[in-house]
Amino acid sequence: MRLDILTVIRANASPRRPATAMLPIRAVAWLAALMALLLPASRGATAELPWCAAPALDDVFPRAGEGLSEAGLTSGEEADVPGSPPAPCGERDVWSVITRGLPEIGRMPQHARPAVESLDARGCWRKTDLDGLLSTPGQPLLVFVHGNRYDHDSAREQGLLLAARTRATCPSTANVRTVIFSWPSDKQGILLRDSRVKYERAVTDGHYLAWLLSQVEPDRPVAIVGYSYGALIALEALEDLVHAEAAGRSDVRSWTNRSAPLHLVLVAAAVRQDAFAPRGPYREILPCIDRLTILSNSSDIALRFFEHVDRSLRTEALGNIGMPAAWIPRGIEFSQVDCAEIVGPSHRLKHYLNSPLLMRRICSAAGRGLYHDACPTACLNGTGSDAAEAPPVELSGTACPGNR
Repeated sequence: MRLDILTVIRANASPRRPATAMLPIRAVAWLAALMALLLPASRGATAELPWCAAPALDDVFPRAGEGLSEAGLTSGEEADVPGSPPAPCGERDVWSVITRGLPEIGRMPQHARPAVESLDARGCWRKTDLDGLLSTPGQPLLVFVHGNRYDHDSAREQGLLLAARTRATCPSTANVRTVIFSWPSDKQGILLRDSRVKYERAVTDGHYLAWLLSQVEPDRPVAIVGYSYGALIALEALEDLVHAEAAGRSDVRSWTNRSAPLHLVLVAAAVRQDAFAPRGPYREILPCIDRLTILSNSSDIALRFFEHVDRSLRTEALGNIGMPAAWIPRGIEFSQVDCAEIVGPSHRLKHYLNSPLLMRRICSAAGRGLYHDACPTACLNGTGSDAAEAPPVELSGTACPGNR
């Protein structure tokens, strides 16, 4: 049931080839996989990004399973449901919930004490608490769960990149609070061993994410973007919530009958391909989901070796080959797309976020219909104070005492 990845290298040589021909093929496979896996995040990647709203782009939603290319991107008007404005137009509303340092556990806890941070107006991270994070009732949350081999700073940067790209691509998401779920995924030694260790740790952090989501009010809209290992964590968390509700736990709010929507976006998901099959391991979480969007990549080198992470299961990755749309029940909005034409063989998140077309799909899938009050017209149309070019996001902690 529980699988995740980011690495296992398999020689791709045919047994009919002579041994002398296998060596260069193995070398190429090793090199390609190392390039895809060792550099999951780019330092300072968000420095070029303004926090202002860019001109809106057309809402592009091909049919389920259809491929994408940048040539299909056209300009147009932002089409979205207005939302509540708890944060001023142009304000950076980004938080981080940190489970690094928390022990491994076997089920969703009744109590947990993750560290919580928020980004202040200077671009510095300051310590706060969960009450502060949930202090604005009804404000939509965008929860980002990163992949493997990220230290905390890299996780922050990727979350900031997602938040900035989302805001620039879909201005109507100006009032969304982004929450970076930072779990202990630092690089640790040999790739294969590290991959298997993080697979087990991802299950633990699914329990912690479930606890975090159990604190969220039923009327607060939520979108979850899970990348690679983060997709596994998201599915494990929702499974925990369904089981806790079925068991009658009084400390867990219902996630199968929420009044507010839940949108789930899985990017290069390191999850077994049959996750949502009629007898799949995560089939039971579907009643929690209002919209499910899958961005797969049939050319992803890393995900091709996914089946070897847990040899007892031998299944391909959802993020590599996608799934039949018929597996999703009526009533759940579902779309998927093969991003190979844009992303190529890379597994790195930044190649998805740096594509205007893919970023449009991600932010629209996560945010469209997530709002239920009135959002400032200036924020929606990109004509307010945040429509002008804003300073880049400050990622360096040198000007932030006590930030480390």
